[in-house]
This record gives sequence, C-alpha cells and structure tokens, in this order.
Amino acid sequence: MTKPRVSAASEYAALGRALRGLRHEAGLTQAQAAEIVGIRSTFVSLIERGERGMRWHTLLAFLRAYGADLHRLADVLGESHKR
Repeated sequence: MTKPRVSAASEYAALGRALRGLRHEAGLTQAQAAEIVGIRSTFVSLIERGERGMRWHTLLAFLRAYGADLHRLADVLGESHKR
C-alpha cells in the first residue's frame, strides 16, 4: 500500500504554521524574529504563509530564537496534523 503524496506546498504551509505558533509562544513579532535570525521580516512572513522554504541552518536559527528544539517543532507539527 502506498502513501498519498504530499506536495511541497502543503509541507511548506505546515512548517510555516508550526513556526508561527512557536513564534507566538516565544512572544515575538515577525520583525523581532527576523532581527534575531538575521533575515528580513518579509521572509519570515513568506515562510509562515508557506510560500517559501528555507535552508537547514535558517530553520535551526528560528528554533534557537524561539527557545525550541526539533522535538518541540515535531510536536507542534503533529498537533497541526491532528486538526
């Protein structure tokens, strides 16, 4: 039995929603997150809307900025899939 294919767009959207949730938990605005991570706030917005992906080191920088780790990210992603 094969699993249904998941599009990159839906994966980007799920990751973006998860990162937005973590940012809110951290009490940061997009501008504050962008400054900490070292990117433009418009890029944060694109990522959170699922319109852009990011490199591994950028994802790790987001997690550090939000005081989260990969386990917490996985938990948030799992929670969003349950809804």
